[in-house]
Amino acid sequence: MVMEVNIHADALVLAGADNNGRLRDYDPAKHEALIDINGRPMVRYVVEALKKARGIRNIGVVGPKEALERALSDLGVQVVERGGSILENLRKGIEALEPRGNVLIVTSDVPLITGEAIDDFLRRCMDRPAEVWYSIVRKEANEAKFPRMRRTYQRLMDGTFTGGNISLLNPKAIDAYESLMEKAIAMRKRPWLLCSVLGLKCIVKFLLGRLTVRDVEERFRRLAGIRGVGIESPYPEIALDVDKPSDLELVRSLFAG
Repeated sequence: MVMEVNIHADALVLAGADNNGRLRDYDPAKHEALIDINGRPMVRYVVEALKKARGIRNIGVVGPKEALERALSDLGVQVVERGGSILENLRKGIEALEPRGNVLIVTSDVPLITGEAIDDFLRRCMDRPAEVWYSIVRKEANEAKFPRMRRTYQRLMDGTFTGGNISLLNPKAIDAYESLMEKAIAMRKRPWLLCSVLGLKCIVKFLLGRLTVRDVEERFRRLAGIRGVGIESPYPEIALDVDKPSDLELVRSLFAG
């Protein structure tokens, strides 16, 4: 099934994580979205980039509502109280947004993202009719712009890629791939385990160095019954998520410069 595609989208920022991981010793903020970068909470950079993007209509942010409303009070976005999981936050945010079409999902920890990168991603999505569009970035693009950035890469026959932190989806497709999404979320920091979800054929192709992006897309279609595609972005900013101290140090140094 192929659903209607529209170049304009509503946007949902996922900002529900508490700052209780590797970054808590480097910033006292209670929530990751509010970690300080150049005197401002990290999530503000993401929201401001969305507001600059021409293809974005309404913007929602899911997380600790009271804290986010204080941090974003002047930006005119809808803040939704978080739930107990990423998937629940996604559902609550989309329900509150009441989108008229596709929804762009963005994490709150990509402060270098720009409106230009967002619009470029949306345009590329329109060239590939689907229900789910996931961003990927080539290793060469990452290392050319951010040589100090350490990322987890996956080598495919098409090239070596890392996952981006933005995706586009048709809300009607969530139920179709909820189970697959839960597994992907659980393994998002261990991409080599995703092959176990994709099945034996993909595992064999991966081990032989013959697995392609299209192979993964086709397996997703068979598993979920909907079409999901990988969209290569030339903007490495969408892949630089601040989830470890070296990322925070790099981003702070870039803004300071």
